[in-house]
Amino acid sequence: MADKKQSVKIMAQNKKARHDYFIIETIEAGIELFGTEVKSIRQGRINMTDSYASITNGEVYIKAMHISPYEEGNRFNRDPMRERRLLLHKQEIRKLIGQMQQQGYSLIPLSVYLKGSLVKISLAVAKGKKLYDKRDDIAKRDAQRNARRAVKEFNR
Repeated sequence: MADKKQSVKIMAQNKKARHDYFIIETIEAGIELFGTEVKSIRQGRINMTDSYASITNGEVYIKAMHISPYEEGNRFNRDPMRERRLLLHKQEIRKLIGQMQQQGYSLIPLSVYLKGSLVKISLAVAKGKKLYDKRDDIAKRDAQRNARRAVKEFNR
């Protein structure tokens, strides 16, 4: 059986996450959604700025992720801020529980994307950055930008 190449279309990214956290590991998970939520995500009406994931009773939930109500969904629309269960294997959840028990680690969603016809989420096991770490990252990024600009000017 030949492998089908599935197209990946990113619907939303949590850009603040890479600025505020050190990304230790990433994992792909499915999301338990209703039909109107999927239609709304396909329209790009999703906000995951302050969202986070937590583990409750052996299940992983994403919280504070806003999916706008579908305009033609009327009574089938759900609460935009409701908790949504993430679909992971038991061994993946056990591994995440072990990592979460370490001091200062969090589960942060990085992006929501369409993989084929399925909605997937990229989760990261992350550790919060201190203010001086953020300043170091900004300084490195500025130095790289200036170096690229200098090389570009030199090659003209």
